[in-house]
Amino acid sequence: MKKLLIFILMLSLSFALLNAAVDTKLSVYTKVSGVSGDLSSIGSDTLNNLMTYWSEGYKKSYPGIKFQVEGKGSSTAPPALIEGTANFGPMSRTMKDSEIDEFTKKYGYKPTAMIVAIDSLGVYVHKNNPLTKITFKEIDSIFSKTRSYGGTDIGTWGALGLKGQWSNRPISLYGRNSASGTYGYFKEHALKKGDFKDIVKEQPGSASVVQGVENDQYAIGYSGIGYKTSGVKALSLSMDGTNYFEATLDNALSGKYPLARPLLIYINKKPGEKLDPKIAEFFKYILSKEGQEIVEKDGYFPIPATVTEKELAKLN
Repeated sequence: MKKLLIFILMLSLSFALLNAAVDTKLSVYTKVSGVSGDLSSIGSDTLNNLMTYWSEGYKKSYPGIKFQVEGKGSSTAPPALIEGTANFGPMSRTMKDSEIDEFTKKYGYKPTAMIVAIDSLGVYVHKNNPLTKITFKEIDSIFSKTRSYGGTDIGTWGALGLKGQWSNRPISLYGRNSASGTYGYFKEHALKKGDFKDIVKEQPGSASVVQGVENDQYAIGYSGIGYKTSGVKALSLSMDGTNYFEATLDNALSGKYPLARPLLIYINKKPGEKLDPKIAEFFKYILSKEGQEIVEKDGYFPIPATVTEKELAKLN
């Protein structure tokens, strides 16, 4: 994961300085002939909306395409690719070594990871909550029972400095289930691989986490930035308690926001062999200007042309 993010950051420096949303250097997608057939995507819930929007846009160019999208968690992607029940394995985390080994054992080569967008994992509170910022040590003390950052247990809003009606109110915790790549990413980075408290209300989807926080004034939860609504706000985050950063595109690309991550789609591509045209063209579409405009509209961060060029080269 770190290598992929560093790769994006190095290639994206000039793009970040432009302060642009969708890179104007991205190519407009050009339709080709002879693309039709069935396609299937199984994997990340974080990417579920994007995959749905992309598939709908793709089918407008190719009415002969039938596309099924299922998003129940990143951990469902590797088995689907290994068993051949899916063409695409969207994931909000990188594959584990064990998952790659299992794939390689069957096919004799590793799966190919394509970077398709950038996400900042948001830590959300209710819109009426006076809190605006939080440290990793505080996040760990709220969500984890092992507290790897060395803090003391935080169970009320008063422990975070909130006064009045908030001071004695218990903090309600919302998160994802263990099948989710978001769960794994948050556990690894925000909790230093510590254990979640048993009172975390595990949700089956990213939208459910945000909805839970939106409907519970005293709640806190984590979810992809693309699921942010007007009923919640994303807190500014700090690693050191001094410098706090919002979940913006510039902060994601510069590496300042500590929970920025690439969103990936894994595929089964045999080295030296041409990829099925309907799969290759789908990537050309989602990494085009039109595809990345969908990323922006869905609330995630588009990737620049310098990155899409490198990703498209993997298809050859």
